[in-house]
Amino acid sequence: MCCFKAQLTTRPYVRRYRVEYALKAHRRDALIEFIKGLLAVPFVLHSQPTAAAGDASFRAMAVEARRRYREIMKDVEELINDHITYQSAGTPERSKLRFLVPSVGTFFTPLLLEKAFVAQDARRSISNRRFVAPSFNDIRLILNTAQIMSLTTLDGPLKLVTFDGDVTLYDDGQCLIPTNPVIPRLLQLMQKGLCIGIVTAAGYTDSAKYMERLLGLLDAIKNSKDLTEDQKSNLIILGGESSYLYKFCPTSPTLLTAEPRENWELDEMRTWSETDIQRLLDIAETALRESISTMKLEATILRKERAVGMIPAIPGVKFEREQLEEAVLATQKTLELSDIGRRLPFCAFNGGNDVFVDIGDKRFGVLCCQRFFGNVTGNQTLHIGDQFLSAGHNDFKARMAGTTVWVASPAETVSSLDELWNLLEYGVPEECSE
Repeated sequence: MCCFKAQLTTRPYVRRYRVEYALKAHRRDALIEFIKGLLAVPFVLHSQPTAAAGDASFRAMAVEARRRYREIMKDVEELINDHITYQSAGTPERSKLRFLVPSVGTFFTPLLLEKAFVAQDARRSISNRRFVAPSFNDIRLILNTAQIMSLTTLDGPLKLVTFDGDVTLYDDGQCLIPTNPVIPRLLQLMQKGLCIGIVTAAGYTDSAKYMERLLGLLDAIKNSKDLTEDQKSNLIILGGESSYLYKFCPTSPTLLTAEPRENWELDEMRTWSETDIQRLLDIAETALRESISTMKLEATILRKERAVGMIPAIPGVKFEREQLEEAVLATQKTLELSDIGRRLPFCAFNGGNDVFVDIGDKRFGVLCCQRFFGNVTGNQTLHIGDQFLSAGHNDFKARMAGTTVWVASPAETVSSLDELWNLLEYGVPEECSE
C-alpha cells in the first residue's frame, strides 16, 4: 500500500519534469510557438468537443475554425512580408515580427502561409479537430509547404537543393540503399537541371566511405539513361559540415572525386589556421571527457582531422537523450567562453547516440555548395534537414544560408520532394486559393 502511494505521488513530478524539459529554450522554435499560440485562440473559442460528428454544430464549427485559421495565417504572412521589407532596408530590428518574436532570423522569400494552410488542412483535418489543437508538427508542415510554394511560384527559379544525411535521406546510421524511395525523386530533380548537395556531418577523408554510405544513389545516377552527363555532374557531397567536397564522377572507382579547395572554399574559411583548429578541438575534447566522467558514461573519444566526438565505448550501448544534450550544451558553452571559440566557427551537435564538435557548420556547408555551383543565392537554395532546434542540432545554421524545410523522417523527405515536384510541374492547386 505504501509503495502504491509513493508511486502515485511521484507521477505528477515526473509529468511536470517532462513538460518543463520539453519547454526549455533549446528545444523550442520561437516562430512555430508564436503561430501555435495564435491558432490556439480560435481552437478554444470555436471547438465543440460535445458535438456529435454528424450534427450541424460540428460542421459549423469546422467552417468557422477554418476561416479563423486562414485569417491568422494570412496575418502572419503579412508580418513576414513586413519583416522582409525592413530586412531589405538593413533594419530588420524595426519589424513588428522581430518585436513579437525577437529571435526570428532571415527570410529569403515570402511564405504563402494561407495557401499552405489550406493544403495541409486538407491532408491533416486541422479545422475538423475538436480535441487536439493545431500542433507543433501541424505548423512545421504548414511552414514547409509555404516555403516550397514560395520557391516554385514567387522568387525562383530554384537552382540548388541540399540535404542532411541521417534521418533526412536515410535512417540514423544507415546507408542510402538502392530501394530507398528518395532516389528516384532526386533523379527527377536532377532531370530538371537542379543541383543536389548532400551536406553531412560525416567527415571522411576517403571517398570510399561516402561511396559505401551513398552507393544506391551513386549507382542510380551512373546507370540512368534519362540524365545527361552534365546533369550527372550536378551531385556533390560536402562532408564534415564544410570540410571535404566530392563530386560525382562516373569514371572513378568510388564514383566520386575530390574537388580542389579553391573551387568551393569560402574566403572566410581560408583564414582558419591549423593551429587554431587543433586548439579548438583540444578544448572540445577536454569538455567531452569531463562530460563522460561527470555522467559516468560508457563512452570513448574519437578524434578526427577536423572534428572530435564522444561515441559508445561498447557496441550496443545507448545513451539517454538528456545525457547527450547535457554533453552538447556543456561543450558548446565551454567553447563559446573560450577565445578561440569566439573566433573560429564550430558546431556541437547530438548525433542520436553520439556527440560531435565539427569545425564550421551547415551554414558554411550550404554556402560552399552555392559557391561551387556558381554563386547560387539564398532564395534559389532549399536545404532539407531534420535538426533545426537552436542547440545540439546541426541543420539550424543552414537557415542563415538559404530557405529550409524541416522534416522528421526520410518518409517526410519523400513527401516534401513529391510536393516540390508537383508544384514545379503544375503550380499551386486552385483549391488552395479559394
